[in-house]
This record gives sequence, structure tokens and C-alpha cells, in this order.
Amino acid sequence: MIRHGLRELASGVAVLALATPVVGTAQASHGNAIVAPANPVLSDGSYYSTDPAPLVLDDTLYILAGRDEAPVDVNDFIMNEWQLLATRDPASARWVHYPAIARPENVFAWAEPGRAYAGQMIRGGDGRIYFYAPVLEAKSDARDRFAIGVAVADDPRGPWRDAHPSGPIVSQKLPVPNTIQNIDPTVLVDDDGRVYLYWGTFGRLRGVELASDMITPKGSVISVESLDGFFEAPWFMKRKGVYYMLYAGNRAGPDSDCTPTLYHACIAYGTAPSPLGPWTYRGVILDPVSSTTSHAGAVEYKGQWYLAYHNADARGGGHFRRSVAIDRLEWDDSVTPARIRKLLPTRAPVPAPGPQRNVAPMGSAFASNMPVPVQYWIKSLNDGIVRANPLPPDMWGSWSRTTANPPRQWIEYRWDKPVTLNGSRIHFWSDHPTGSGEGVAPPARWRILYWADGRWKPVPRASAYGTIPGKFAETRFGPVTTRCIRAVFDASSANGRHAAVAVQEWEVLAPRATAIVRGSVRDAAAACDDPKTEHQ
Repeated sequence: MIRHGLRELASGVAVLALATPVVGTAQASHGNAIVAPANPVLSDGSYYSTDPAPLVLDDTLYILAGRDEAPVDVNDFIMNEWQLLATRDPASARWVHYPAIARPENVFAWAEPGRAYAGQMIRGGDGRIYFYAPVLEAKSDARDRFAIGVAVADDPRGPWRDAHPSGPIVSQKLPVPNTIQNIDPTVLVDDDGRVYLYWGTFGRLRGVELASDMITPKGSVISVESLDGFFEAPWFMKRKGVYYMLYAGNRAGPDSDCTPTLYHACIAYGTAPSPLGPWTYRGVILDPVSSTTSHAGAVEYKGQWYLAYHNADARGGGHFRRSVAIDRLEWDDSVTPARIRKLLPTRAPVPAPGPQRNVAPMGSAFASNMPVPVQYWIKSLNDGIVRANPLPPDMWGSWSRTTANPPRQWIEYRWDKPVTLNGSRIHFWSDHPTGSGEGVAPPARWRILYWADGRWKPVPRASAYGTIPGKFAETRFGPVTTRCIRAVFDASSANGRHAAVAVQEWEVLAPRATAIVRGSVRDAAAACDDPKTEHQ
């Protein structure tokens, strides 16, 4: 993997003066100079930015972004406007932030407010800037009212006007009737001046050529089926005569090169010899980030390629409070077509955690239902994060779409070296009450075991085993020294059916605080018995 980043290249903190912002319009705004020595670019939590679309105009690199405004406990995309980030030297860490450059209802008379999803700006053959924006049609009888409109301006900060006032150029009714959600447009003006538009989500990718007016579809709409795991967020670009399509991939599974969990996405890519294909899958360039969604765009600026993407790493960030990051993108030209090297994201240095009693981060998590169903993620058990309104990959769970829930499940930590423990804090999640035989419910009962003398033993003198979901239940016990500890859950049951169990976080406590170094078990087989063995 290649590790190139703006944090490592930052050379100063002086404010960079860009061109004077447009004034006298509600849609254009003055820029705010910021210093971003590390990812994300906007990191203090005052503004969240998402779905980055980079654009180079003359000597300036812009990043168009949406704005996440969801409260911390709301799992929904609350997005009312678009914003811009701009720099003349990405390595300097100096940026200008232009908030609120456009809102759907202010640009398109036929659009309703909100849902300012991922769009892209591009310079047209006439020198003006065209903005392809997915918005909701205010008056439409389509099953899905998302549509793609086109706005135009002389400057990326606006003011914007609708380039096609009669309505969108893509919807469920045009250019041909369809049943997909028409969002995530990406556009390329080719070397010969011809224009191409791709869009799509939920595994459906479409493409069409546009006329030189940048608006009118021409020719047939194509459907792309050959990009493995395509989910959403296409990004169309060209380098050295080869066409590249980046996209958010969602091919999930324990052996997937993309993502182990259904809710997360990687950034994958494919290539084609011509603008409309055929497309060939080439691999993954960005592993899943800290947000469940992933969205990226790449551009060449002053001879160096950059990848802009988003994550949940800003202060107060989350799956619906995302922030734009940017890193250098590197190519391997020793193969044909040139390969995009996998990117290892950079971020602000994180202070080492102080000494703590919870030693779970030093171990590795295992479960009785491995491979864990793809809606969950076992690594969430000891990541130290508890969310007010978690999504399935924010927890370990045993619910399965395809099989009946078992009467008993367990989770387990293993360490390379013996640790001494005398307590546990566990955070259950549920969508059904205790005693239910369906969905996810707190266990009817549970217990903690430790591995010693070649067998599992109950921890001594255990206090209460709480089962109330949504908060930590603490259990104290007499000190034990072990390389393995296990929580065994007896499922809630009713009418011969068993509910599943889910845990958002499980802390195991040492008698005294210690410095925490995250680790992995190099010799799991020697730590305790076969992971499928179940205590009776």
C-alpha cells in the first residue's frame, strides 16, 4: 500500500488568498480561510461535508461537497445545501471554505427543498461551469421522485441558474422510462469535446452521451452490469487514453476484497477502452472508511493525482455526519491499463489513550456464529465506540435472514499473553423486549467464562448479569488470569422460537489501569479451545 498524504506534506499555515468571492447574491458566499494540516479538511464539527467531487479550474482545485446536518441521534441524510472547498496548494494545508453555494429549491423551480445529494461540476465547451445535481421533483407521480437537473454559472461559487428550466434531464420518465433511483451523476467532457453522463445507485448504473449543449441526451442509454459489486457513487474520468470508473462497491462477505459487512462500502474501479464501455473490473483502491457510506472522486492537479473521499472522522462525526478528506493517488504504469494503487488514508494524529482498565482493545474478538452475518461487524465489539442510534455494523449480532436463531450464542476475546481480569461492562442492543422469540432481544440470561486448565470455567463470585439494553451492564467478579474470556448468552424465547442477541460494545476490566496497545492474536489456537466449542 502507498501512504502519501497531505498531513505529511504540509509546509505552512499561512492563509491563502483566492479570487474574490462573488457578492450580491444569496447563493454565493464569502470564503472562510481555514488551515487543515490533516484529514478531514473540515474537522472541528462546525460543518460536515460529504460526497466530494473535485474540479480543477485554472490554478485552483475545488471540491464540491454536500452538507450533512443530521443530529447525532438521527439516522437519516439531512442535506439541504451544497458547499465548496478550494485550494491552490493541497500540500500546504491551506483551504478556503465557501458554505451554502446552492440549495435545490433556489436553483430549480421544479425541485423541493432538501436531499441535496451528490452532484458534480464540470467546465463545458463554452467555458461555463455546469452543475449536475440530483434533487427531488416537487410535482411528480413517479414512484421515486429523484431526478437530475443541470445548472450553469460562470463561477463554481455561483450564482447558479437552471440550464434546463423545463425540468430534469434524467428521471424515471426520461430520457427513457426506468425504475431506478436517479442520483449520483458523474460527467466527462472528452478530448474531442463529446460529453458523457453516468448515474445510478442500489446496484444500477446507467450511461448516456449528451449533446454539446451539455444537457440533451443523445443515443441509447446503456446499462453497466460488469463492474463487480457496484452499489453507488460512480466517478467517471480518463487518463492516458483509458477510461476509469470509480465507484462505491458493496460486495460483502468474510472473504470479500471489498467489505466484510453489507452496510459499508469500499471504493473499487474498472476500466474501459471507450466512453461507453465495455467495462472491466480492476480491483479495490480504498477500503471501507469510518462511515458506512463511501464516496470518492479523483482529479489531476499540477501533475499530481488526488483522491477526495469522505469519512466520519471529524469531531462529532458519524454515518450521517461525514467529512471530506483528500490524499494523493498513485498509479502503477508498469501494467496496461495503468493500475491505481491502493490508498491508505491519512488522518490527524490521534493521541495515545491514557491508561485504562478496559483491556478488550488489546485482544481479538471471536463469536460462535463466525462468519458473522454480513449486516454485523465483529470488530465493533472492542472498538470503543457506543452510538446513540447504531446501525447494524456498529454491533455484533446473531440474527440471520436465512436460518433460525439458535438458543445459545457466545462472544469471546483472546490475548497473546495472559491478562488478569475482575470485571465486565456489556452494552446490549435490541429491537424487541426480553422474552420475545423474534427479532433481536436481550438474552434471557447470560454468564462469563474464562479458559483455565484446558477448560471453560465460570468466573468466581460474579455479581449481577444485567440485561437492560441501551446502557452498560457491569458485572464484577473475583480476579482471574487467562488468555480467553467468553460471554455466553441464552436467547429469549417464545412459542418455540428464539430471538437473536446483539452487543454494541463489550469491555473487560483489569484490576488496575494499564497502557493500551491494540493487538491481534498471532496464535489463536493455543489461546483456548476450538472456537466452535460451546460451554454446556
